[in-house]
Amino acid sequence: MADNHYVYVLRCKDETLYTGYTNHLEARIKKHESGKGAKYTRGRGPFSLEFSKVYVTKREAMQVEYRIKQMSRQQKERWLKQEKQEKQGGDRDENTEELQGK
Repeated sequence: MADNHYVYVLRCKDETLYTGYTNHLEARIKKHESGKGAKYTRGRGPFSLEFSKVYVTKREAMQVEYRIKQMSRQQKERWLKQEKQEKQGGDRDENTEELQGK
C-alpha cells in the first residue's frame, strides 16, 4: 500500500471541505477521526469521504492536491459533483480537465 499515493477530499460536519494527500488512506482517515489528523480537521468530525483517487507517483498526487486546494469552494463543489457523475458514466467538464492539467 505504501507505493500508492492518494488524494482525498473529506466533508466535515460543518460542511467545509478538507483536501489531503496520503500513502495510506484508511489509516489517514482514522487519524482524522481520532483528532490526530490535520489541525484543520480537529473537532470537525464526523467526516464523509467525498473523493479519493490513487496515483502512481507522489509527485502526481501532490500536484493534483495542489490544484484542488487552489479551487474556490464553488469550483470544488462543482468538481466533486462532476466526479460523482463520472463514476456513474457521465461527461467531463472544464474543472476536471483543468485538474488533470489539460
